[in-house]
Amino acid sequence: MKTKKIVITGGPGTGKSTLINELIKRGYTCLEEISRQVTLDAKKEGIDQLFLTNPLLFSEMLLKGRHQQYLKADTLNADVTFFDRGVPDVLAYMDYIGDTYPPAFIHACENAVYDTVFILKPWAAIYTNDNERYENFEQALEIHDCLLNTYQKYDYDLIDVPFDTIENRTDYILKALKL
Repeated sequence: MKTKKIVITGGPGTGKSTLINELIKRGYTCLEEISRQVTLDAKKEGIDQLFLTNPLLFSEMLLKGRHQQYLKADTLNADVTFFDRGVPDVLAYMDYIGDTYPPAFIHACENAVYDTVFILKPWAAIYTNDNERYENFEQALEIHDCLLNTYQKYDYDLIDVPFDTIENRTDYILKALKL
């Protein structure tokens, strides 16, 4: 069964993971963000911030993991699968830091096509830093712009999710998808 693949993206601290957790609570199939796990695994190896130390290696690991999630979605026997970030997020972050990436990154974006993409804008009222999030709010705004540019480059019409309670934001997404 081919599942509808729905991405929830946005810069750091915009509420993506909270939204994914609410969708899980409501019984929807979701694939969670993998960058925190990659970061934590690197810390166990003594690398404090792999993205800052070796952005290409970090991004290759994310690309591989997100590609595996994309393929896994079709095996989950779900009508709809939500993703906490998609393959194009990797390119957006590389563009944000001004780094180059091999053609395989571009091919990955061309081959992993999502049905719908929702984007969450940076929201100062909920933004916090933590042990895995090094960006400040101004950087989150810049990353948001890179995400917009990257997804639009691959012909996605992004749907803005308005600021609101987590319940209302989740309802907004489900209503937009007619679920």
